[in-house]
Amino acid sequence: MTNDFLWGVAIAGHQNEGDNVHSDIWALENTTPTIFRERSGIANAHLARWEDDLDLVASLGMNAFRFSVEWARIEPARGEVVAGALDHYERVIDGALERGLAPVVTFNHFAAPNWFSAAGSWLGPDSDRLFADQCARVMRRFGDRIHTAVTINEPNLEQLLQAGHKLPPQVEVLKREMLAAAARTAGTAEYFASNVIPGDRQDDFEAALTRAHRSAVAAIKAERADLPTGVSIAICDEVALPGGEAHRDAKRAAVYDHWLRVARDDDFVGVQNYEQIVHGPHGEVEIDGPRNGMGTLIAPGSLAGAVRYAHEVSGVPVIVTEHGIQTDDDAQREAFIPAALEALDAEIAGGTPVQGYCHWTLMDNFEWIFGYGPKLGLVAVDRHTLERTKKPSADVYAAEVARRAAVPAR
Repeated sequence: MTNDFLWGVAIAGHQNEGDNVHSDIWALENTTPTIFRERSGIANAHLARWEDDLDLVASLGMNAFRFSVEWARIEPARGEVVAGALDHYERVIDGALERGLAPVVTFNHFAAPNWFSAAGSWLGPDSDRLFADQCARVMRRFGDRIHTAVTINEPNLEQLLQAGHKLPPQVEVLKREMLAAAARTAGTAEYFASNVIPGDRQDDFEAALTRAHRSAVAAIKAERADLPTGVSIAICDEVALPGGEAHRDAKRAAVYDHWLRVARDDDFVGVQNYEQIVHGPHGEVEIDGPRNGMGTLIAPGSLAGAVRYAHEVSGVPVIVTEHGIQTDDDAQREAFIPAALEALDAEIAGGTPVQGYCHWTLMDNFEWIFGYGPKLGLVAVDRHTLERTKKPSADVYAAEVARRAAVPAR
């Protein structure tokens, strides 16, 4: 690893800032029926507490901070740009830099303006241009100070969920009912959101999100050609037992390979890994061992495997834009982080170009349809007082980063 390797944490606006009232996710949380377990509400009040949260990140010895700019705050109604929202994110950028944190900015982390999703979301006829306009206005304001740009967060998430059968069939029915109700409320024919896509529209969204990503890259590069820009994808470590290769390869082709090929034209690919999936001759195989909160095997080596495959197909460097473990038992996280980073060290030593690692996530937060139940943070948040309390795993991660930073660059 080099001295310019990014060590950080990742968060997202809607999940942390609170009161993202003009967004599509907020609208869906408040739709009847809804698949959202609970409403985001004030979330972690990061919108007001961002300085203290940046102080917390800096106190852990990090040199990077990944966060999203919320389009719905900046353009709450089509054509209505709120200068104060841009002012806020500019202050966050400058606050990060003052603390020695490289700003890694995600231009879309699932949530989008309600008006955008009511007009067809990414399937709208001018969606890619609208997103490019949003990227350009952000770049014009503070693009000179962004360290790394991520256009779209996990555009393949729904394919991953569908392929892995992660949600019960009744959720798909409820999803469609929710989207239909949201469309009626909006007075439009259709309503979608990036992480709430009906199964039969996956291919349409893949094509539309690909156009949006490429338009975003062009808009970002038009303002600053040297800014490292890429897309982040959700990617499990797909492992084949003897005879399971065909099943593994079919999963990779269905979920990852399109976006890894798209990334060949980018400066890097963002890898977001949480699981290892084992394939046998007849499909996925359950392996005995301790489980995480997602119900899958705790496999610290999964990150290295996902990174390896992402680079093999894309041919570009990798930034780990998210990696972590869902668990209520922080002792599991304490053990998981060092083991995962040691495996990543070995992968890098073997020649895979990795430029950074951002742990998901700084604080326990709003995990979309699952609400505040899942725990992935290095820091606990009291849901009544919003007080932040470091977990032991935060210090473990800080120590791992400090140990690697002390090793001379090779």
